[in-house]
Amino acid sequence: MTEPRRSVREATLLCWNVAGRVRRLTEQAALVVEMGADIVCLQETTLGTSVAWADLLAQQGWFHIAVATPKPAIAARRTRPLLAVTAARTSLDVIDVPAVPWPERVIGARTGGLEVINVHSPTSTKPHLAKVLTHESVHAHLSTGSGPRLVCGDLNTPRKELPDGRVWTFARDRYGRLRPDRGERWDRAELALIKDLEPSGFRDAFRHLHGLEVREVSWEWQRWGGGYRLDHLVVSAEITVSEVSYLHRWREQGLSDHSAMFARLSWPAADLDAHSS
Repeated sequence: MTEPRRSVREATLLCWNVAGRVRRLTEQAALVVEMGADIVCLQETTLGTSVAWADLLAQQGWFHIAVATPKPAIAARRTRPLLAVTAARTSLDVIDVPAVPWPERVIGARTGGLEVINVHSPTSTKPHLAKVLTHESVHAHLSTGSGPRLVCGDLNTPRKELPDGRVWTFARDRYGRLRPDRGERWDRAELALIKDLEPSGFRDAFRHLHGLEVREVSWEWQRWGGGYRLDHLVVSAEITVSEVSYLHRWREQGLSDHSAMFARLSWPAADLDAHSS
């Protein structure tokens, strides 16, 4: 019996929080189209701009588009729901990510055998533990799955990355002390995707490729300088990442308050054939 012959799939991925921009959407879209990534994951589109993004991307060859549902947000009367959008050049099957408190912020999809979870985490100030529950739910989904999987997007954490690999979440103050009003559960939740998927074989693609020494921010205080690396790509063991970088120029041009991420990925495809001798 010979081993099944396997092939490798490859794709480029662009991930960007577009900050709900309306007037500069066409400029944003022109840059996204120019990058030509096979998979595009957007966060913070609005009810109106999500439609515009879907139309613009479809016109340029991203025929397969998934938009997170706004219905629960509308029913809950959340003002100005912000939607996650995933687009691909190949077929895209939407998959459920259970128990997410704000479903408009998370969209799961599978394309070419790759599971892509696109997340826009609520900020710490949002009510009813929305941030905590989002991270816990996505972690539960990914840690119990199988095959090539990734989570990308604006995860709104961590507060600080230390040279020894430790991170401080927004459950801590600027001195690293746990805040009594947030506590250990909050701390664990913010670590759930960026650190606590590691026992399941996941890794922070940027840190894995560039090491702990490289300092990056993907969101910056405009007035005072400084910021945080809030936007992430975390991949399972089956995925090889040969390139990952932040596109700071778009943020510096005022097109968003977040830098985009670009990555080049590969993963094992399904068995092509199996035959006996």
